[in-house]
Amino acid sequence: MNFLMALIINGPIKSFCYRRLQYLSNKFQMHVLLNEMKELAAQKKVPHRDFYNIRKVDTHIHASSCMNQKHLLRFIKRAMKKHLDEIVHVEKGKEQTLKEVFETMNLTAYDLSVDTLDVHADRNTFHRFDKFNAKYNPIGESILREIFIKTDNRVSGKYFAHIIKEVMADLEESKYQNAELRLSIYGRSRDEWDKLARWAVSHRVHSNNVRWLVQVPRLFDVYRTKKQLANFQEMLENIFLPLYEATIHPAQHPELHLFLEHVDGFDSVDDESKPEHHIFNLDSPLLGNWVEEDNPPYSYYLYYMYANMTVLNHLRRKRGFHTFVLRPHCGEAGPIHHLVSGFMVSENISHGLLLRKVSGEGVPGGAGVVVGSPSPCCAPQAPVLQYLYYLAQIGIAMSPLSNNSLFLSYHRNPLPEYLSRGLMVSLSTDDPLQFHFTKEPLMEEYSIATQVWKLSSCDMCELARNSVLMSGFSHKVRPIPSFP
Repeated sequence: MNFLMALIINGPIKSFCYRRLQYLSNKFQMHVLLNEMKELAAQKKVPHRDFYNIRKVDTHIHASSCMNQKHLLRFIKRAMKKHLDEIVHVEKGKEQTLKEVFETMNLTAYDLSVDTLDVHADRNTFHRFDKFNAKYNPIGESILREIFIKTDNRVSGKYFAHIIKEVMADLEESKYQNAELRLSIYGRSRDEWDKLARWAVSHRVHSNNVRWLVQVPRLFDVYRTKKQLANFQEMLENIFLPLYEATIHPAQHPELHLFLEHVDGFDSVDDESKPEHHIFNLDSPLLGNWVEEDNPPYSYYLYYMYANMTVLNHLRRKRGFHTFVLRPHCGEAGPIHHLVSGFMVSENISHGLLLRKVSGEGVPGGAGVVVGSPSPCCAPQAPVLQYLYYLAQIGIAMSPLSNNSLFLSYHRNPLPEYLSRGLMVSLSTDDPLQFHFTKEPLMEEYSIATQVWKLSSCDMCELARNSVLMSGFSHKVRPIPSFP
């Protein structure tokens, strides 16, 4: 990592990479000028296939917000009519029915609307990750989030399973749309994996159009403050030891073993813009010695997740089981070394916005170190990183509508620039509950991107092809489309 950090602030290398990126952009524009009509004619000659019936994968979408707001509203209203007397929550030792829960809020099914649900991100969430997280709570009530979009609750995640199965049915109906949904493992206790697998198997939450990724929120500081964990090693053991046990003795963990067959890999999630009080280096404390209440830095999380996954994958490969990849949220906000960590250990990343930063001095167009910057880590070194991501073809799942509400206005999003330079980028929805309005959020994402950036049908198909290549779907499910 020290070598890479030195590399990306090296002046001649930055000049070289900046010029190469400019060359790739101009080469693409020249290609479009010369071949756009030929590509269009070649596409028209392909029988049966068009943009609507080529496979597209939503490579970055969270299960707890995979439905749109209207879908969730209708589901809650339906539950209020059919299951009013079902016990759904325990408050201070007292069981509550669904009717009693809504009575405490002074709400009826008639009162509920999209506006009262208030789960859609708005202008107030821009650069406010805390407000965005609060949008996961329907009507601003965490109790409704627990009842309807959690896997571990009083009703054993029944409502959440039903609504996900409805989303799966919509995907199957569209036939060519696939999704890789994220489910959470927090690392607070050893039985989280068994509970999650039991939920998935008992409710038969399965579809040929869906694969799973497991996201690990970087919340050690919260759990440590609440005395739920003694050190960071305990958190990692809670995450990985059950996977070792299920790999070595699958017969003793049949549900977990079955569930893992449908899991592609791991994601690391949280607000990247949080300040980091520690720099990961040779002097950093080992896992068992990290007992302080400060959160470990981003690179610390990623390194130890990657190290454990590597050993686990060797074991699973020996046992004849499929392996996992690391596909973290990376480069949405925060310091540039997050992207360096992601480059070193990740198969794909989500967002990657910070790769766009090529302003500064010292390079034509601006790609040098900013004079007076506090440290090399804060200087815009993205030309080198962007070129490295291009060379390695590391997948970048981008969500322009999500970024527009959180960190970067839509017209400033670098996706068309990345695409023209040949980076492996795809379109994804992130959180349809917060950002999308239609029944097909992925098509909504493609539609808006095409209108705003005037993408050609060939551009759209290339984005769809990239999403298939980046995904964890098997080759039987994802025949790789070829270009004429």
